[in-house]
Amino acid sequence: MIKKYAICYNQSMKNSEAVMSELKQLLLDHEINADVLDIDNLQSGYDFAFVIGGDGTILKVARFYSKFNTPIFGINLGRLGFLSQASRENLKESIEQILSNNYKVEKRIMLCANDYVALNDFVIKGSESSRTSRFSLQINGKFVCEYLADGIIVSTPTGSTAYGMAAGGPVLTPNIDVLAIVPICPHTFSARPIVVSAEDEIKILSCPNQEYKVSADGQKVFSFRNDLTIKKSLYCANLALLSDNDFYSVLRNKLHWGLSPACIDRD
Repeated sequence: MIKKYAICYNQSMKNSEAVMSELKQLLLDHEINADVLDIDNLQSGYDFAFVIGGDGTILKVARFYSKFNTPIFGINLGRLGFLSQASRENLKESIEQILSNNYKVEKRIMLCANDYVALNDFVIKGSESSRTSRFSLQINGKFVCEYLADGIIVSTPTGSTAYGMAAGGPVLTPNIDVLAIVPICPHTFSARPIVVSAEDEIKILSCPNQEYKVSADGQKVFSFRNDLTIKKSLYCANLALLSDNDFYSVLRNKLHWGLSPACIDRD
């Protein structure tokens, strides 16, 4: 039973205050007094969290609440809103469904490397961004290949529709336990993305005197000179999805998947 709700919102986004106020009133109409939290001051102790913002906001909140197994529900204020289930236009209907328990919680695998976690991906690049770098790849201690490329993306199924897709990687359905390894602009025709088990240990071997930079979900950045090991995290993100959610409909509606240019409304 849900006893304590949080509303997490991104104050820097246009209309976030207004949508937060609308959501708080909708909950009060059902005698629910939710706590309001800024995304830079998140707190534990909640059974359910509404998240107001774009995909970046949802990624940040999802990473935080994964440690507490707290479901989150996204309300989009950004451009794409691929991880969101609601918008301002259908806010009331969506909240009615949530409060009527007409939703499911989908666990999404996450990645860990050093002390960082990522829901979408880790992106590894050389410290000199204008040059290609060498990356040696190992899986479960076995040498796979060496890339000369701008970088490497290690992506979860959730992140496969983000940077990985733009770099030519595969789209993975969210419910499969796999990872994608995608080279960024490799300087060869033979380098192709690889899909591996999420239980595999992925290691990027460093070259002598080479520093690498890593971004977690495009938000947290760190450097390494020694080898980098990436594994499936012990934690999962818990995304609350409305019962009528359909991954393939989301692909079509938000990424125009499989539609000819003539079918896309550009207004």
